[in-house]
Amino acid sequence: MEEAVQFSSDGIRCSGLLYRAASAGSAPCVVLCPGFGGTQDTPSMIAAATAFAESGLTAMTFDYRGFGRSAGADRQVVDLAGQRADIGAAIRFARGRPDIDARRIALWGTSLGGGHVITVAAEDPAVAAVVAQVPFNGFPKRVEGRSVTTTLRLLTAILRDRVRGRLSRAPYYIPAIGARGDLAVISSDEARQAVADMNSPTWRNEVAPRALLDMMTYRPGRHASRLAMPVLVCVGIRDRETRGGEQIAELAPRGVLRRYPLSHFDFYRPDLRRRVLDDQVAFLSDALSESETSNSTGESR
Repeated sequence: MEEAVQFSSDGIRCSGLLYRAASAGSAPCVVLCPGFGGTQDTPSMIAAATAFAESGLTAMTFDYRGFGRSAGADRQVVDLAGQRADIGAAIRFARGRPDIDARRIALWGTSLGGGHVITVAAEDPAVAAVVAQVPFNGFPKRVEGRSVTTTLRLLTAILRDRVRGRLSRAPYYIPAIGARGDLAVISSDEARQAVADMNSPTWRNEVAPRALLDMMTYRPGRHASRLAMPVLVCVGIRDRETRGGEQIAELAPRGVLRRYPLSHFDFYRPDLRRRVLDDQVAFLSDALSESETSNSTGESR
């Protein structure tokens, strides 16, 4: 059963959707956090939320400020701090619901969202478990397949958009995904094919590139050693877009690493994501059951 919900983050209305578990009483919950430019109505987000709900967990998806059905004056602008605040607001909303067990709330994030959940959980030790799928942990030193010319065009677009933001002017948009050689945040034929047939009412293939400047110094893995809860990190051996997930798993005291023979965008393919979701469902079921046992016996995590 699905329920449309809303919550406030820094005074901004965020739109969410609850996938209710078919169980009586308060259920454990997993809050799902999209990646760069992602929205909650993309097929992979829906598939993940549905899988968790079918396993007995309540799943909550939402759109970051400025994306999808959420409010926000600056549309398609990735605000790193703002998105982390939105995740925190989603957690508080879930904790306030009588049909959700406030002591058993987990975070799940993919790509940039996978980095965000590491950072947010480090600040909120009450989070019961974390799943970081192909998490962002800093840009690779060299982006394979991107020429010097394409890189310079992207840097020019980033600076142009940053200046427009400082002058309170409308963003300078570029595609989030493009084919190899295109001016886009991610430009590869594989990435372009991954979104070619994507059926999503609100996802738009455009984004303000100014956030890439902040992402150049964003290292969620620096916070991994502070994570006291169970943490599952899922990485792709052939992933060219995100690197450093292994470091997160190594630094997290209760980190678990799962490697898959997949590329970054393979994790969103219907024919390949099932195995990954099965592992994530099993991990969260165990971690949240463990959390329930600890809470019922009065033990601290």
